[in-house]
Amino acid sequence: MSAYKPQIEDMQFVLNQVLNAPQQLNILSVFADVDAQLVQQVLEEAGKFVGEVVAPLNQIGDEIGAQWHDGQVTLPPGFKASYQMFWQAGWPALSSAPEDGGQGLPAVLEIMLYEMLSAANQAWTMAPGLLHGAYECIKHHASPSLQETYLSKVGTGEWLATMCLTEPHAGSDLGLARTKATPQADGRYALNGTKIFISGGEHDLTDNIVHLVLARLPDALPGPKGLSLFLVPKFYPNGQRSAVHCDRIEEKMGLHGSPTCVLRFDDAISEIVGEPGKGLNAMFVMMNAARLHVAMQGIGLLDAAWQKANAYAKERRQMRAPIGQDAPKKLSAEADLIIEHPAIRRILDTQRAWIDSGRLLAYQTAVELDRIKHADKETAVKSQRWCALVTPVMKAAFTHQAFHGGSDCLQVLGGHGYVREWGIEQIIRDARVTMIYEGTNEIQAIDLLVRKIMSDEGQSLNLLLDDMHAANGAESEESKQLRKITQSILAAAQKDPSLGHRVADDYLRAMALVLLQWAWQRINAHLNDSIPDVNDRWRSPAKAFRQWVLPEFAMRTHIIETLCEAV
Repeated sequence: MSAYKPQIEDMQFVLNQVLNAPQQLNILSVFADVDAQLVQQVLEEAGKFVGEVVAPLNQIGDEIGAQWHDGQVTLPPGFKASYQMFWQAGWPALSSAPEDGGQGLPAVLEIMLYEMLSAANQAWTMAPGLLHGAYECIKHHASPSLQETYLSKVGTGEWLATMCLTEPHAGSDLGLARTKATPQADGRYALNGTKIFISGGEHDLTDNIVHLVLARLPDALPGPKGLSLFLVPKFYPNGQRSAVHCDRIEEKMGLHGSPTCVLRFDDAISEIVGEPGKGLNAMFVMMNAARLHVAMQGIGLLDAAWQKANAYAKERRQMRAPIGQDAPKKLSAEADLIIEHPAIRRILDTQRAWIDSGRLLAYQTAVELDRIKHADKETAVKSQRWCALVTPVMKAAFTHQAFHGGSDCLQVLGGHGYVREWGIEQIIRDARVTMIYEGTNEIQAIDLLVRKIMSDEGQSLNLLLDDMHAANGAESEESKQLRKITQSILAAAQKDPSLGHRVADDYLRAMALVLLQWAWQRINAHLNDSIPDVNDRWRSPAKAFRQWVLPEFAMRTHIIETLCEAV
């Protein structure tokens, strides 16, 4: 079956024509030299590497998988060589600072690279997936001596990193973590405990692995406020191996090429990152970066599934398609291709609608991340609001769509989709975990509604919607309705404090649809009938969004209104 091919032209259309991202970035002095030509060069070279080097390893990674033996983990054939090519070519360092060995390019180029990588080979991409977050964590919270040793190594991707949070008895409730950090005479700390679900906790891709570990000091407060963050490498600067042991790797539904490790810390000597008791503050820098990357995984995996379904539909012949308004076309010799059937077109155009609008939202979020760092204070505040509210929606909505929309794409292939050799069933298996890790989708919904929107009585949401519609013109009825149901929730929650938690999932979906609608308004404003095949490529998914996606908004708001009225 055809392998994934990066859709550079589509990605550039959204980035350059619709968002005009180079101009947005040029306002920031640090990116004054970034233009459409530079963006095109980077994306084209990235597409070549992803398509020619990473994508061909997807099937073998799934079939052979990571192998554990006596505490050592070996990744599938080709993974190590390709990763060495990856970091030596500078791909992990696209947005790292030049003084740290990076290229100092906008975050959006990194996001677009990881969209392609996730679509091509999600298991392979898990290895460098946490690098940017680890780099930011070390850069902003670690001591100068730790930065001197580890920052450029992580920033360039020469060494990979992990995020060690979860323990066997404590999943999403990090406050239950028991891993202990005992102070040593030399100012360092001995870590003791077990962490599970550690992606890339042990492997043979790089010479060293940098572990960032949440643990509790002897006098720590109970709960999350008592957690501190520590750094322990696989190998210390003197070449000595640390007491971090990989006891096993998990046998999983998908991502077979990515080792999910159980790590045991047995008096592993570490150094503290940041202040005692402020571990979650430092770790959330890493987690927030990871959540946007997971959203990109959802978009990339959905695109990969769509590509396989679309290619199959263009080749598979079945009964003739029903004759509709475009009868002359349907009477052609191609009328028995299943892509001509309305049921198949609905599936393909609907998933395309999600992918196209998802890219726009993700790329804009990446631009906002750079504004937070480099823009004036007023702009940075707006950008921070965008990222705070849009990131959990992106993570939850697009990982959900990767799995469920990917399953719809599998349906296009019929029985062949269920058969391994066609490759689409692997995408569904690999996509499922994205709804779970980096904060389950239910947690994303609670974070959005309860912790962010309800906590300030909807003020941040209203400001976000004001900013969005200032650029797009008239506010949609759905956006007005979102404001209205937010106030209904706030009023009803005075009587039932649990209401926000009960309607959070529906609320996140409703907000996602408002964001997608805004994205499609932006895309539609830049369509030109003189562009070849514009009706098939862009107007068909735009129509599918209106017909098959947006109507869900009425259902979600009806559920919320009914529950509010019942209080």
